[in-house]
Amino acid sequence: MKSILALLLVTTVSMGLVQTGTRQGKPNRDGQADLLNFIDSQAEHFGEVSRKIWEFAELGYKENRSADLLKSELRNAGFEIQDKVADIPTAFTATWGQGSPVIGLLGEYDALPGLSQDASTEKKPLVVGGSGHGCGHNLLGSASALAAIALKHFLTERKLGGTIRFYGTPAEEGGAGKVYMARAGAFSDCNAILAWHPGDQNYAGWRNSLATISAKFRFRGQAAHAAISPDQGRSALDAVALMNHAVELLREHVPESTRIHYVVTGGGSAPNIVPEFAEVYYQARHREMPVLDDIWKRIVKCAEAAALATETRMELEIISSSYNVLSNDTLNDLLDRNLRIVGGVRYSEDERLFAQKIRATLSTEGAPPSGSEAQIQTADTMRDTGSSDVGDVSWLVPTGHLWTATFVPGTPLHSWQSTACAGMSIGRKGLVVAAKTLALTAADLFLEPNKLEAARSDFKRRRAGNEYRSRIPPDRKPPLNYRDN
Repeated sequence: MKSILALLLVTTVSMGLVQTGTRQGKPNRDGQADLLNFIDSQAEHFGEVSRKIWEFAELGYKENRSADLLKSELRNAGFEIQDKVADIPTAFTATWGQGSPVIGLLGEYDALPGLSQDASTEKKPLVVGGSGHGCGHNLLGSASALAAIALKHFLTERKLGGTIRFYGTPAEEGGAGKVYMARAGAFSDCNAILAWHPGDQNYAGWRNSLATISAKFRFRGQAAHAAISPDQGRSALDAVALMNHAVELLREHVPESTRIHYVVTGGGSAPNIVPEFAEVYYQARHREMPVLDDIWKRIVKCAEAAALATETRMELEIISSSYNVLSNDTLNDLLDRNLRIVGGVRYSEDERLFAQKIRATLSTEGAPPSGSEAQIQTADTMRDTGSSDVGDVSWLVPTGHLWTATFVPGTPLHSWQSTACAGMSIGRKGLVVAAKTLALTAADLFLEPNKLEAARSDFKRRRAGNEYRSRIPPDRKPPLNYRDN
């Protein structure tokens, strides 16, 4: 009963804001109201879809049940499914309509390793060491699918032409699924792409994303008895340790906005055996890909030097690379306008108590205040310095981006707290805000072709003089097992 009342509250607030926006001159009053009503009628069902994907908690390129569930929903709604895009088992497109314009919606559904968590206010893994949706991708794919189906209803009711395409994009978390889909031409006929991501605030745009390159550095040495004949051994683990030390010293001499992370994914099997194999997984980021190229070359030199010093052999496998997001003012302004029509997230009393308990587990110094989930922020005030393979799409097609408050304000992504929120009603309310904003914005693009022309002009202006070239080698196949050690 409480969930029904909460849904009614969200519907009432949204409808009131739609009417206010219309009085201020927003176009297509009846169309907006009908579109929002349709989403409200499907919100509970797609909340259940997101919960199932949350329970599946499948890692990148392994999201078989999650992708199948979303394909089933879209197929049942009349969309035509193209499976195994770019030879990736869990990549797909779902298309409805014909002709121009072609408006795409991005959906993700991969989980993160080690973030299994109950939907509770205490740290409580459902599976110790298991995966979990600490980035809310269970919500992401579900909201975009709901928006696509709502748009089909909108275009059908108004007998409008054009094409809607949902992109099922796997392995965003370090697997670069969209890059391989782009390489296969999946986005080549799109006029515009709309994307969103779960967060702890509501705003449109992504001003400060970082380009990224990641790779596994593998060192191969010589095994020996660590006590009887250590002189005969050549430690691959020593090479990893030396590389890591060199990179730590390098941090002082790279641009301030650089980010470098690593995790040792293999270090030997027993302390009394000199490790003949060791592996370290690196990721580096910077706002500009050409600058990152130079930083990456220096990281590789650290690995080469470590191999030379330890008399081991180094192998390098590029796992992923994504560009920074190329912002598009026209699309982001439309998303911002419609987000303000929809409004933010309103907590029920139970959700407010849940949020209080979650915030008690966090360091909230400098964090957004309680209550900010109901407000709309501006992108210029946000520190959204993450990375995503949405960036590569944005360098190929005009792309708008949105964030909604699916997590309690102050909750960091990739935490047990964000996993908990993604599995309960707070996350699902943010899902509805995202679906409504995406659907309203796509409807604007179908109704106002001049907006697409303006978005294209923005895109050309920002791309001018800049090349797009993926740093993933052209012959590199999708790393379907990149999560395996």
